[in-house]
Amino acid sequence: MDRRNFLKITSVSGVMIALAPSTISGQLRADDGRLFEAYEKVQLVDANGIALKAGELTQEVNYIFNYPFVGTPAILLDLGKETQKDVKLTSEDGETYIWKGGVGAKGAIVAYSAICSHQLAHPTPDNSILQYLQRGKTTMACKQKGGLIVCSSHLSAFDPLQGCKKVSGPAEQALASIIIEVAEDDTLWVSAVLGPDKFHEYFKRYKVEMKKYYGGKRKAKKRVQNSAPTIVLNEYTKEVIEY
Repeated sequence: MDRRNFLKITSVSGVMIALAPSTISGQLRADDGRLFEAYEKVQLVDANGIALKAGELTQEVNYIFNYPFVGTPAILLDLGKETQKDVKLTSEDGETYIWKGGVGAKGAIVAYSAICSHQLAHPTPDNSILQYLQRGKTTMACKQKGGLIVCSSHLSAFDPLQGCKKVSGPAEQALASIIIEVAEDDTLWVSAVLGPDKFHEYFKRYKVEMKKYYGGKRKAKKRVQNSAPTIVLNEYTKEVIEY
């Protein structure tokens, strides 16, 4: 599918396949009430509008979707191993919050904002300087091990097993977490953002980009509703930049 068409997919298909929220099992994997903001409950679907299933995700592959706004990219991962639980994180302002952990049968599925908490680098249809690096691979931003989300812009690295806690580089806080749930039928839903986000600063800085990809900042700032198309990074962008 053409990247521009992907970005412009309407939510019509999502209305057709969306399940009632009551079918979601369990409680939202939120924190203690700090740095938590609920948004619309949205189902993750593939590029053709078909519901994405947790069991169909390929381990350690970057999946990109836009949430909670039309113009804000996020990253979905099946890490292939259970994450840590109840991780205490601290914002650059010194406020603490708790990340509960991954979801799914293995507790290995996570989702994060794909906007770097340092200088707002993020994936676009033209290129991506932020990605998850598979275990065993190394870059300048990740010299000792893989298994991290790395930003090649200023070489910050974040551990998705620990709530995307910053482990190296100039970033001062974790990436914001996207609250994700797995329904009884194995479908995937997102519903909130946990942790300090950079959305306001992001929209302010990238006005030209918002016009190029989304038709303007006003359209880019609309909340995603019903469904969010989700595709692998190499199909979302023309070039993955890695240092």
